[in-house]
Amino acid sequence: MKFLCDVHIAFKLVAYFKSLGFEAVHVNEILDKSETKDSDICKYADQGDFIVVTKDADFRDSYFIKRTPKKLIKINLGNIPNQDLIVIFAENINAIQKLNSMPNFLVEIDKDNINLIEME
Repeated sequence: MKFLCDVHIAFKLVAYFKSLGFEAVHVNEILDKSETKDSDICKYADQGDFIVVTKDADFRDSYFIKRTPKKLIKINLGNIPNQDLIVIFAENINAIQKLNSMPNFLVEIDKDNINLIEME
């Protein structure tokens, strides 16, 4: 599984994914770093089969309107501690692995639940 973490996602989450043996990069390590356009992030993610992890609502809009990025985890939790975010991923990593075999998906992580939206 491969993850691309957007600019407002902590490097600690990237390190967590790597500790599990997954490929993970932060947007600040690729392309134009923090100045990379969302459309370029989507293209990079889709070409490399990455799951985009973001807090940016623009990616959710792009998912519905342009069908990109193909695989998206949208975090709607504000500024929670990094460890709390890692725990959420740890508790749901098996489900995310199952989703990764699908060509398209959007997972939204909210305070009280995790929602899956599939696209065909």
